[in-house]
Amino acid sequence: MGLLEGITAPGDLDRLDDRDLGRLAAEIRGFLVSAVSRSGGHLGSNLGAVELTIAVHRVFRSPADRILFDTGHQAYVHKLLTGRREGFERLRTRDGLSGYPNRAESVHDIIENSHASTALSYADGFAKAHTLRGQHDRNVVAIVGDGALTGGMAWEALNNIGAARHRPVVIVLNDNGRSYCPTAGGLARRLGELRGRGPGEGGETGTFFEELGIAYLGPVDGHDVPAVEAALRRAKDLRVPVVVHCVTVKGRGYAPAEEDPVERLHSPGPFDPGTGVQHPKPATTWTGVFGGTLVKLAEQRPDIVAVTAAMLHPAGLGGFAERFPDRLYDVGIAEQHAVTSAAGLAYAGFHPVVAIYATFLNRAFDQVLMDVALHGLPVTFVLDRAGVTGDDGPSHNGMWDLSLLQVVPGLRIAAPRDGTRLAELLDQAVSLTGPSVVRFPKGPLGPDLPAVATAGPLDVLARAEGEDVLLVAFGPMTAVCVAAARTLRDAGIAATVVDPRWVAPLPEELAELASRHRLVAVVEDNCRVGGAGDGVARLLRDHGVDLPVRTYGIPRRFAGHAKRAQLLEEFGLTGEAVAAEVAATLESRDRHLVRHAEPV
Repeated sequence: MGLLEGITAPGDLDRLDDRDLGRLAAEIRGFLVSAVSRSGGHLGSNLGAVELTIAVHRVFRSPADRILFDTGHQAYVHKLLTGRREGFERLRTRDGLSGYPNRAESVHDIIENSHASTALSYADGFAKAHTLRGQHDRNVVAIVGDGALTGGMAWEALNNIGAARHRPVVIVLNDNGRSYCPTAGGLARRLGELRGRGPGEGGETGTFFEELGIAYLGPVDGHDVPAVEAALRRAKDLRVPVVVHCVTVKGRGYAPAEEDPVERLHSPGPFDPGTGVQHPKPATTWTGVFGGTLVKLAEQRPDIVAVTAAMLHPAGLGGFAERFPDRLYDVGIAEQHAVTSAAGLAYAGFHPVVAIYATFLNRAFDQVLMDVALHGLPVTFVLDRAGVTGDDGPSHNGMWDLSLLQVVPGLRIAAPRDGTRLAELLDQAVSLTGPSVVRFPKGPLGPDLPAVATAGPLDVLARAEGEDVLLVAFGPMTAVCVAAARTLRDAGIAATVVDPRWVAPLPEELAELASRHRLVAVVEDNCRVGGAGDGVARLLRDHGVDLPVRTYGIPRRFAGHAKRAQLLEEFGLTGEAVAAEVAATLESRDRHLVRHAEPV
């Protein structure tokens, strides 16, 4: 039996000597490569955090000591050391292990964060609570990467932590010089200078952490368990806020990861564990079409620039960076800054395209509202991973953007249904003189869905003899509605399917078309509350169209991790499910009308 099989709780680490710890680290790396090769997931960051995590659990006593991971995707080793080895065969699958800390899985998972730069603020709150309760025997440990330190919340938290020398917090800085890609900004340069010093030399001339009031220990070889343990024990004994600067290598111990120049196998899909070669990916993806279209537009428009928040390649900007390196700005994990910096570029006559995951735009809503929209600036936000993403769990489903953004005055929002419409709508968006959004889902592109007719600016995707129900479809839900229309037709119900293309503003022609039907059903891949369906209902009310409106979308709850198709089926967002709901609604409505028409 290997050493890893004997680890069911962190306390089991205490019986291992230095040689055993080296063997355990090697076993963990082999286990992670094998497990992630089958399921996909975050590999490179976890390979780099093996020894560091072992040391943390040998020095501190979880869960009494609060061990917080930022970002949570570096917590796979933590999961193994807290008794979840047997669950890894179902990593990131429905009812299996989450790819992030999850309180339902273990008492050792304290926070469920998978948005970066938050753990230090949590740590500050825990430290305050321990002080108020007189719990001076409990420690707060935040494990944060150098990439996450580029986020504004991290700096805000450091400012508060450093101002309270009487509240101890141990900040384990896992410094591998990267987030997805090499860490951007002046912080990366400064940490690089610290990495170049010998062990223990950082504090002799003072560091920027010490200038904030936070003690500094390091740099420490993050792959040397005894060295990390010694630094952590010293930090624990200081009883003040302290940074333990651990230098690590992302992808450590697995050659294909260490040799990956782009992401160090940050988040691969299933792959061959012997070679690291990922299984074939779809030839055409939404992200790929966006990236290629943006390059073509930028070749024609020298005013187009691109902004990313540490997601250069995942957000589809790799080709743009190669073609126009001087027109691409990676601001680090700093979505708020990305948006307002783009506003400055727009003020100066450029048209910025801010490429960001839909779930991460939540963090910059105020900047979209007050810094861009209030000034009517021509900034285009391209929201990748909109709607259901699935495997990464509740924090990554892009299900809130339509609910948030429809309240922003003057903001135009496009939801393309296929690759051709994505290219067309992106072209239109960057031609506007005010702010705009283009949103699309994660994953492969299906075939184009051409219109069979138009009704003003509306694309008609399906129609039948008669006008029982109008299906208003947005983005990839158009294919669902076309399938539903076929099923309804077979049941003798005439359905019209339209794609408005723009969620906001909705074309007024939609109200006139709706008035000719008995029922309007809106299908969207956003939260039903405040989403596109509410926008359609509001349009009909404003135009005096008194018709029942039914909205089918994502329920207002945090959905667990599962495949996108599984979640869509769970939410009733399939052609069969929508058709059944529409048919039942019409039948109920007809019964109601007959009942009220009968003589008394």
